[in-house]
Amino acid sequence: MSKTIIISNRLPLQISIEDNNLEVTPSVGGLATGLKSFHRDGDSIWIGWTGLTEEEIPESLAQDVKKRALEEACVSVNLTAEEIEGFYYGFSNRTIWPLFHYFMEYTEAELSFWEIYKKVNQKYANEVLKHYQEGDQIWVHDYQLLLVPNMIREKAPEAIIGFFNHIPFPSYEVFRTLPWREEVLEGVLGADLIGFHTYDYERHFLSSVSRILRLQVDFNEVTLPNRIVKVDSFPMGIDYEKFEQAALNHFKNTSEEQSDLQNRLDHHLKTTPEAKLILSIDRLDYTKGIANRIRAFEYFLDRNPEYVEKVRLVMLAVPSRSNVPQYQRLKREIDELVGRINGKFSTVNWTPIWYFYRSMPFENLIDLYTSCDVALLTPIRDGMNLVAKEFIATRTYHTGVLILSEMAGASHEMNEAILINPNNFEQISSALKQALEMPKEEQIQRNKMLQKRLKRYSVEKWANDFIKALKNTKDNRNDSQSIKISTKVSSEILDTYKNAKRRILFLDYDGTLVNYTDKPENAKPDKELIELISKLNSGNKTDVVLISGRDKHTLGYWWAKTSVELISEHGVWIRKQNSEWELSENIKNDWMEAVRPVIENFVDRTPGTFIEDKNYSLAWHYRKADPELGEMRANELSSVLKELISNHGLSVLEGNKVLEIKSSDVSKGKAAGKKLVGEDYDFIFAIGDDWTDEYLFRELPEDAYTVKVGIKNTSAQYYVEDTKNVREILKLFADHT
Repeated sequence: MSKTIIISNRLPLQISIEDNNLEVTPSVGGLATGLKSFHRDGDSIWIGWTGLTEEEIPESLAQDVKKRALEEACVSVNLTAEEIEGFYYGFSNRTIWPLFHYFMEYTEAELSFWEIYKKVNQKYANEVLKHYQEGDQIWVHDYQLLLVPNMIREKAPEAIIGFFNHIPFPSYEVFRTLPWREEVLEGVLGADLIGFHTYDYERHFLSSVSRILRLQVDFNEVTLPNRIVKVDSFPMGIDYEKFEQAALNHFKNTSEEQSDLQNRLDHHLKTTPEAKLILSIDRLDYTKGIANRIRAFEYFLDRNPEYVEKVRLVMLAVPSRSNVPQYQRLKREIDELVGRINGKFSTVNWTPIWYFYRSMPFENLIDLYTSCDVALLTPIRDGMNLVAKEFIATRTYHTGVLILSEMAGASHEMNEAILINPNNFEQISSALKQALEMPKEEQIQRNKMLQKRLKRYSVEKWANDFIKALKNTKDNRNDSQSIKISTKVSSEILDTYKNAKRRILFLDYDGTLVNYTDKPENAKPDKELIELISKLNSGNKTDVVLISGRDKHTLGYWWAKTSVELISEHGVWIRKQNSEWELSENIKNDWMEAVRPVIENFVDRTPGTFIEDKNYSLAWHYRKADPELGEMRANELSSVLKELISNHGLSVLEGNKVLEIKSSDVSKGKAAGKKLVGEDYDFIFAIGDDWTDEYLFRELPEDAYTVKVGIKNTSAQYYVEDTKNVREILKLFADHT
């Protein structure tokens, strides 16, 4: 039976060693907490690091560590102290983390970090491959393992792989500054399904793929030579029932059963019954906006002195990455801010900020969630922020107010919260006043709507939705109408080729025999291709026709010394073997002068584009343009041209990064049909990569072999991945000419 393999930097448990004894405790991270129930209830294994370096594990306990992990359906990845330093504290948290959160001034681009990051990612991939069996689903998580999907793909090309990024993905302008941007994108694109928390992150990723790798992006799909990658947004939920039930149980506790923290909170509430508690919970991280939050609270007290001794900010900052310099500086800054503000406003009976710098057990978190009246969460940039959802889930009486930064991914689902710009002290101050004075009826109305939504879209639904979408990618592979030319299929086609009495091969040029280039003139045939075509064309039984959209001058010049039939400009001109060019159709070009100024206007407005003049057509190329701008302008130009030429017997062909205006009477299909008239070919083969080749595929007889280059919607019977595969097939034909 197939299983799900979950891979993340850390396991959902932490193993520590005390007096030569192993102690296993649950991890407290958002991912570990969120996926724990999915992992526990499903058929899965979880691969990750235990939290102990190889140096910290005595040889005598090494097997015990693996055994204890396996008892929890976990597989441990062993990492050395040096690897943790370079991979986790280095590249992951000094390069990717600040860059993806838009803190470019903190981003370090150390080659040594990158090399260790690659090495460790390969370790994780190798561990996955040890446990992978055909039919398994692989789910890779987060920014520490960006290269793992493609590393798995290289060894298991048929594997079903998902990747989820739990932090923001930055805009193209930010991401492009990463020195290893291509490798990172290619690593992630090893997956079949790529998930983000919000559509904004999804959009940024697709923009980077389009602009940096120059891959075709259609809506939320990336077309690779051999497969299609789907990119989608899946906002992560929480284990709602866990937090709701914990809050309900909390209120049933007697005073003897309550924690020390709860007793202290209760004492405060009894002595100052009108006072309100404002909650702030975060990891100590510069992305969370904690320093700004404290300053905004100071601004609030300055502007609203009537709230002195009436409100208290309860701040929990969980230690994080304390050996990274930026975090050390942040800790000092927050300590100083808290001390200064407490010194500024404190009275004999009141301290404005209660500050806890520590981790707290789950029970104490529930104490804070249920006792505080307002949650103030103001990250400068945050992938999701599950604390916001946890706070709302614990509001069993439906009262309480959430103030949330619009920069948090959760804000997209939580419009009933008071959303603020975390950099605007005036707005935060106003939001605090609004929250503290909000009528209970309004609080209840807002929270009921939030709770209904969060309860419905829990972490279980998030995980199930992702896995369902991942399974669908497998089904989509099998839904393709065309058949991939495998070794077996290739052999069957070759047998038919060898037994045929007369053969004809229609071969497209750009994107089929040679790869596309930024400049069309740079795609001249190499020596190997010329020799291959000459060999194919040398036998009496085989006719080779190069059928292209290129102009006759360029095509004729490139193949001047090769005795091969040429059809140029999609069928306008024909050059038979050892002959001169002839017009295939009696067409006109007097329309070109009226249309050219329209296209020139788009060239002027779209940097990187140019016009290619042919004898009887005009082509607007936008391969070198900004991808998004190019597509937008192409759609606009196509609409303008179709309206302009609607009654003139012309048509607009939408090719690969090119629009071409030509006579409607001309097509590759019509030209090929003329070639077949009166001939007795018993093997017909056509191959091409573009929409212009679809006319060719549709016009040929049913028994013809039609082949598309690349995975695209097509009427061809078969497909191959790239130009390399095209040449491999043609070499097989040439060997049996």
